[in-house]
Amino acid sequence: MSFWAVLFGLLGAISVCAASFFNDRILKQTYLVGNSMPVSVYGVFIVFVALINPFLGKRRLSAGQIAVVMAIALAGCPIPGSGLMRTFTSALIMPVRYQQTEASWREHQILDLVPDRMLPEYKSNDKVLEGFSAGLGEGDKHVAWKDVPWKEWKRPIVFWTPMIMVLWFAMIALGLVLHQQWSSHEHIPYPIAGFVDSLLPEEGSLLSPVFKDRFFWVGLVFVICIHLNNYLCVWFPEELIPVKLTLPLWGFSKVFPVIVRGGGGGLFGPVIYFCVIGICFLIPSDISFTFALAPWLWAFVCGMLVKYGITLTQTIEGSYWYNCLNAKMFLLYGSTLGLFLTICYTGRHYYWHVIKTAIGLKRGEGAAPRMQTWSCRIFLLCMVYFIGNLIYAGMDWQLAIMYAGVIVIFYVVMTRIICESGLFHLQLNVFPCCIIWGIIGSINLGPTTLLLMQLISVILICDPRESLMPFMMNSLKVLERRRQPLGKTSTWCAIAMVIGLVVALVLTLYIQYDQGSAIWESWAEECVPRMHFNNAIAVKQKLLAQGTLEQAEAVSGWGRFAHMQPNATCMWCMAIGLVLVLLFSAARLHFTWWPLHPMLFVTWNTPHMPHFAGSFFIGWVIKKLVIKYGGTGVYNKTRPFMIGLIAGEIFGAILPSIVAAVYYVVTNGEMPKAFHVLLG
Repeated sequence: MSFWAVLFGLLGAISVCAASFFNDRILKQTYLVGNSMPVSVYGVFIVFVALINPFLGKRRLSAGQIAVVMAIALAGCPIPGSGLMRTFTSALIMPVRYQQTEASWREHQILDLVPDRMLPEYKSNDKVLEGFSAGLGEGDKHVAWKDVPWKEWKRPIVFWTPMIMVLWFAMIALGLVLHQQWSSHEHIPYPIAGFVDSLLPEEGSLLSPVFKDRFFWVGLVFVICIHLNNYLCVWFPEELIPVKLTLPLWGFSKVFPVIVRGGGGGLFGPVIYFCVIGICFLIPSDISFTFALAPWLWAFVCGMLVKYGITLTQTIEGSYWYNCLNAKMFLLYGSTLGLFLTICYTGRHYYWHVIKTAIGLKRGEGAAPRMQTWSCRIFLLCMVYFIGNLIYAGMDWQLAIMYAGVIVIFYVVMTRIICESGLFHLQLNVFPCCIIWGIIGSINLGPTTLLLMQLISVILICDPRESLMPFMMNSLKVLERRRQPLGKTSTWCAIAMVIGLVVALVLTLYIQYDQGSAIWESWAEECVPRMHFNNAIAVKQKLLAQGTLEQAEAVSGWGRFAHMQPNATCMWCMAIGLVLVLLFSAARLHFTWWPLHPMLFVTWNTPHMPHFAGSFFIGWVIKKLVIKYGGTGVYNKTRPFMIGLIAGEIFGAILPSIVAAVYYVVTNGEMPKAFHVLLG
């Protein structure tokens, strides 16, 4: 690991944290992060390895050094966008505004249930709320740095950042423990890491062999031309004709009314994502077929049940669909738990060996490797500190342990799916607050504790598609292939996160106080700040109607478990999801012909899966035909073309962001045309 690799990696993390909010909110281009394969990092990587690094002479970076740069840069990606800053500040200040405008909020004084240390000091300075809402900039004149109410934001930042950072440190350490089992023992595919590795040069070579293959350039140029044409069509709609990437199959919806009835109408207008088609060549065919079929099966099941008056997506308790009690989430959590148990069972000997060594039950020759041992210890210490933060926030220690357990299960399963399948855009909405709510019952939580847990979930995992652990696990695989030190690089990744968080916090707050409502989006400024408070109000009203509010607020500790009232529907759905995954896992182990992967039930009702199903089907069909009629030889020749499709999509997404930024600067703040290649 060289000094320059570390420095460039830190600069990369800082750049992502500095530019993302500006690109996403002001320029309104494809998100610079957006998913587990961020176009900002991967786009710069493609340009660097193909067009810059080969011409640097003695200053040229080796493949291992480039891998270190990418790993450190990727460590900054969970911070500036949906992973945190997209909703962090608005979730803390906008409830103050809604308490003033919403009658039910004023009636219940719901904001008073949140401890002051979690929120900005809005009472002492009107500018904290008014500046955030209206903006402090005037016309072309931007707000001065000193006019931003930094002092009033110190309190919540001091409270929240230790909780956030210690959880992320724990996930880095856990990733180092899991990596050896997944990579060396189970040999899972790591398709995203495989894509990166295929573009890195071999030792003693200037370029990767893939850059010397004309099929790679055909795929890359083909996709870039399509996206560039469509981008120009946004600017010149009268002169150019866009290439339609949506297949109009709407007529078939009349043939399959059960799919439409189940909420799958959008499946008849599949969108072509070239990166998804390319990834299908890097993963087993049963996974791509499973993902192609998953949302159709979900829509079919929902449509059949609707016929009998059963709706899996309706609210069972609470008032906001995203983080209330509903059957859909508990089906998903049951499946998540089943996959987690499968992961634990498969690697049980290795994990138990590492744990015993970490706590001192094994020493000497029988001990686990030093890196895994210390990583396990760091993970355990960080989780103890995280649980302590939850207790300080207001949770009983029993609930804090449950919460920490659910969030670890969530991160491990989400990471496994991405590392095994390459499903780079995955929003696994499993919220610990809702799982505990469904298991214990609202009467044993009360609106105050429920609100605290929901607020913590909103801050930590509101939009989990940009989670840290998948970034790190893919980085570890590339580092391993290029023989770079995993432990030292992970330490620098942790440092990059700390620096990146400071940069992102400062710049995001400045932009928000400068622009105000001009850059608001309905999700971040309206939906997210409301959802947990509305759920708490709904629970409070229910308990008041039942005459049990005082009892619910008085219970604590083990008393919450003495008279547990789990929601029957939620428990049945969780059990069904668990059993389905375990059955499919067993079938996959015992029958070589089994066509579906158990990840079916952990992805079939996730919100973005319908967008990708069509592309997974196209990729699966192409791969099947190539292997059937061309064999391994034709497959190997086609593979560079598919890698070119992925690279072309990434470059086609980052190029409009660069053009938009240049246009904004040259025109002194005139807004460029918005353009999105990947999901927003």
